[in-house]
Amino acid sequence: MDRTTITFNSFKTQKTNREIIEAVFHALEEKEYNAIDQLVGYIISGDPSYITSHNNARTMIKSIDRDDLLEELLRYYLDK
Repeated sequence: MDRTTITFNSFKTQKTNREIIEAVFHALEEKEYNAIDQLVGYIISGDPSYITSHNNARTMIKSIDRDDLLEELLRYYLDK
């Protein structure tokens, strides 16, 4: 029996906010939703039903605080 200890570093597997936004966007597109409209609906209302559960997108988007999500989008848009 192999008694080697396997370590798991959760920080290596965590995605950045940008990676999460992109993954959610692609999941929405794969399901043929208007990804921009769905994301805007989620940001404004906070209702996770705007985001598909396809590819775990809903769980991923809920891991980002909506204020942080909006901040990330503004930083990207303003190129800061």
